[in-house]
Amino acid sequence: MSGRKIEKVMDRRDFLQSAAAAGAGLVFSPMVIGQTVTSKKPDDINVALIGAGAQGWVLLNACLLIPGVRFKAVCDIWTKHNQKRASGLLRKYRHEHNTYADYREMLDKEKDLDAAIIATPDFWHAEHTVACLEAGLHVYCEKEMSNTLEGARRMVQAAKKTGKLLQIGHQRRSNSRYIFCYEKLIKQAKLLGQITAVNGQWNRAVNAGLGWPKGTDIDPETLKKSGFESMEQFRNWRWYKGLGGGPIVDLGSHQIDVYNWFLDARPVSVMASGRTNYYNKETHQWHDTVMAIYEYETSQGPVSAYYQTISANSSQGYFESFLGTEGTLVVSEPASRCAVFREWWVLEAAWAKWVNKGYIEQEEGLDQPEDKEVVGEIRVPSPQPPKYKILVTMDEKIHQPHLENFFDAIRGRVKLSCPAEIGYETAVTVLKVNEAAEKGQKLEFKPEEFRV
Repeated sequence: MSGRKIEKVMDRRDFLQSAAAAGAGLVFSPMVIGQTVTSKKPDDINVALIGAGAQGWVLLNACLLIPGVRFKAVCDIWTKHNQKRASGLLRKYRHEHNTYADYREMLDKEKDLDAAIIATPDFWHAEHTVACLEAGLHVYCEKEMSNTLEGARRMVQAAKKTGKLLQIGHQRRSNSRYIFCYEKLIKQAKLLGQITAVNGQWNRAVNAGLGWPKGTDIDPETLKKSGFESMEQFRNWRWYKGLGGGPIVDLGSHQIDVYNWFLDARPVSVMASGRTNYYNKETHQWHDTVMAIYEYETSQGPVSAYYQTISANSSQGYFESFLGTEGTLVVSEPASRCAVFREWWVLEAAWAKWVNKGYIEQEEGLDQPEDKEVVGEIRVPSPQPPKYKILVTMDEKIHQPHLENFFDAIRGRVKLSCPAEIGYETAVTVLKVNEAAEKGQKLEFKPEEFRV
């Protein structure tokens, strides 16, 4: 049935000892909780957080588990909530810091910063990133890099001009399970054979929208100065054109980035359908249902890649699936979704080597296929091919390895997992989906579009 039983599932520390992971620039850091932050040590990095909303909060909590990171400032226009909450957490962890509502004031007054983490709405990314780079800071900027290509281009140019590091928050690029699948299963073991198609999705249930606690409203003047018409728009900016890019940008950019990465290619064309099938079009200006088809020309041959995001039904959640002539890889951030499937016609012995190496393990209890139907000379087997577990775990918070990579790149130990140029290529790939949906036609990519 299956190969040698693997007694120990590989954890991230095990995998990071491999050459592939080391080349990707991942470094294991132990958890640090309640550490008193006093005088700065040589490897310490002084950091400012700009944007302490939902995503900033996630990044902040991940950073607090990484040794040598000292938060010196928090900047957010929502002083009664975001700023207050983040500042309270930093006080709990004994990070001496100042708070600001204006990033320009922060950059003017904070003279000992080394880096900034930017988690503001997409339409602010370019301005905040360029200002921080020009102030001499390294920058970790959440994805999408920008809601416009012009903004993303300015970010790349500023990073080149200043010589500072710019990491874009496509955190799967530092995820040990994703690196393992790419380096070991696809590149080394070649378990999938020739990849001919890709499927991916991110479906979410109906959401009434984000509210806010009574008495915490931002004053109208500050809202207007910051680009928002109301608290409602401030809280739900992702759905408004000019502020966010809709679900294909919020969600799809993470996964479409993996398409480019795993295929080692950039798409040559895209066609898309974008519609609002459920929500109010005044409050949800972007499509709530998007389906896109990319065409790639890879070193192995042509690949068709499908992606969908639905915001009114959560069926099957989110994942990416790479379909090859000899197997299928399903990968996602939740470990429970990850597996690799062997086509029935491929001999079990052909995969035994990789089972013995401890890369994968076949699930028990799978019967051999029965030829239930014959179509011409083709025998159609049971629909479910043999399934193998992927024996790499990652126990850290989802964003922690990507942040570790950023900080260790600042220290000169590794290279960035997702530098500005890679983030820009993904922005080009993703933003054209909205354009294709709007025009209702197939759009071509030119190679020069992906370069700055």
